Amino acid sequence: MKSRSRTITGCILGAAVGDSLGLPVEGMTRTRQARMFPHITGHGFLGHQGMVSDDTEHTLLVAQAMAVSGGDPEAFAVDLARRLKWWVAALPAGVGPATLRACLRLLIGFSHRSSGVFSAGNGPAMRSAIIGAAYGHDSEKMKKLVLASTQITHRDPKAYFGALAVAQMAAVSSIGEIGKPTDFVRSLAEELVDYDANEFLGLCSQAAQSANAGHSVARFLEKMNQPEGVGNYVYHTVPAVMQCWFRRPFDFRNAALEMVRAGGDTDTSTSILGAVIGAGVGETGIPEQWVDGILEWPRTVEWMRKVASTLAESVETEKPVTPPEVNPLAILARNAFFMAVVLGHGVRRMAPPY
Repeated sequence: MKSRSRTITGCILGAAVGDSLGLPVEGMTRTRQARMFPHITGHGFLGHQGMVSDDTEHTLLVAQAMAVSGGDPEAFAVDLARRLKWWVAALPAGVGPATLRACLRLLIGFSHRSSGVFSAGNGPAMRSAIIGAAYGHDSEKMKKLVLASTQITHRDPKAYFGALAVAQMAAVSSIGEIGKPTDFVRSLAEELVDYDANEFLGLCSQAAQSANAGHSVARFLEKMNQPEGVGNYVYHTVPAVMQCWFRRPFDFRNAALEMVRAGGDTDTSTSILGAVIGAGVGETGIPEQWVDGILEWPRTVEWMRKVASTLAESVETEKPVTPPEVNPLAILARNAFFMAVVLGHGVRRMAPPY
């Protein structure tokens, strides 16, 4: 087992880097992306620097909630619900519709047990790799934490299947012994034996077969009737991430660029992939210029490292540890700036080449 701190730090920074790389071309078809950005080698959100979106923010919220709860599923759910409530109150940009509805329900007084809506969007999957990185050694606790995280916002069982698969990928990645893709799918089936998850497991099997055949993720998406990129449905996103991870489990740079080039919901798909691979390779396995190129405040890269450190301490000691926090007013200011940049990208997309 790799160092817990190394694994958790790699997972968080991997999520942030993947998110930042994919953000400038989020929602673009593969064809349009190739025309507008023929050469993608790094960040491009603010010149040659990047920022992160809700994908990374949720990963950090989950990490904080796990640390302060000591991994107790009920205490974790209560704290994560509180954090999500105030997160949405700070007016983040680009929130998924299901996550937005659930967080607004929390904001007006719904409890974490009743806030979730019936949806199979990507929200739970995008924040679950950190659970696998932290508690992959304890399968039962990991599943309880993934379920708690999922149901706060998403009640469709499909959302849980995808989130658990991502956590399991991160758990396996943290060990460093990936094994055969078919073996991974078989072990995932064992974790989901109490559910009717045959459709999802069938998609995962197709991802394994495609990886074994050496197909690119773009070719896999074409065979899955997604020729222009990954959708924002968990049954589209997770198998695509899985297929890329099967082929490039320790190759952060090329895996991330390939995922970005696949098109579609690129910030989420690349963030999930980055978190999974990051859990295996640690921060040293992520291109240094990509980590240094993230321009964030008040959740700076150094602050992210501190969150990772407190979570690692909590997991190792099996006790609650108070994580670092940020000033809510600073978050409001940051989100206003972020929204202005997003709008600038939106205006740019109205211009050719089409």
